[in-house]
Amino acid sequence: MLSIEIAKSSDAEVIFKLIYELAVFEKAPEKVTNSSAQILKDGFTENPLFVCFVARLDNQVVGISLNYNRYSTWIGRCLYLEDLIITESHRGKGIGKALFLYTIDYAKQNDYKRLNWQVLDWNTDAIDFYKALNAQTDGEWLNAYIDL
Repeated sequence: MLSIEIAKSSDAEVIFKLIYELAVFEKAPEKVTNSSAQILKDGFTENPLFVCFVARLDNQVVGISLNYNRYSTWIGRCLYLEDLIITESHRGKGIGKALFLYTIDYAKQNDYKRLNWQVLDWNTDAIDFYKALNAQTDGEWLNAYIDL
């Protein structure tokens, strides 16, 4: 049976494994410098930097939705979905949709004004998934960053 809940500190290792699985899927595993110890420190202390939801199937974590606070000067409080990951062997079973809808419900219940995320332009399965749920994409903005 599928259940979705806020992750526990004991989930840090499996959260990291799913993050690494995503990096392999995106052909960039060498870019992962995070660790399960860092996830534990950053997400499961008194002032967590993120909230993570886990999808459990028969008590096994098969997916995560990792999110953090963001602020828009135009609309106010937003939730940023950093990653929605379903382990490869469990994709196509509705788990991603259930986890995504859970994330939306969490945002609504906590008075966020928007849920933001990114999707790679070559990941047509993900794009189609989000569009089927009435998500909007914005081709005007370019991503920018500086590694520190």
